[in-house]
Amino acid sequence: MGADLDDTVLVPPRPAPSASGVDTEDTVVTPRASHPHDPVAEPDAGRALTDEPAPVARGSYSVRVGLASEPIVLDAPVYVGRNPTPPRVIRGEVPRLVRVASPGREVSATHLEVRQLGSSVIVTDLRSTNGSIVMVPGRAPIALRQGESMVVSPGTLVDIGDDTIVQILPVHSSGRQP
Repeated sequence: MGADLDDTVLVPPRPAPSASGVDTEDTVVTPRASHPHDPVAEPDAGRALTDEPAPVARGSYSVRVGLASEPIVLDAPVYVGRNPTPPRVIRGEVPRLVRVASPGREVSATHLEVRQLGSSVIVTDLRSTNGSIVMVPGRAPIALRQGESMVVSPGTLVDIGDDTIVQILPVHSSGRQP
């Protein structure tokens, strides 16, 4: 029986929440000055502790819908489709709607969402009829299922049908987009 327990790890039970009902297991305590008049040597001393990431400069990446179009800065989500509409409930920025031609009707009305979240770019198939093919450089193409999302890197191409390609463009240090 001793051999069966070789991989067993005993963990003490998690403490019950405090009387206030707040679970303090993940509480972060930051150092404070020893005297009320001593400065606190923290760059974010006045900022409340939250689960939200620190603010990141928005609009670092851009997308090109169709190879001949102008780049669109990702400072708001971009919805691409034959006749795109915004979601009923908008959280955050109002999305940019980009209409594309689809003579073969391969592109759904609202087909794909591209958004920047922090330093990541996320593409989401918005429950399209024909799906989206994600082509990350150096990897085999990946078919996104309806509603599926994927974090992508600059240089990624997304084929949404009818020869419409969405290209993820890299960050530009000059602040200007290509």
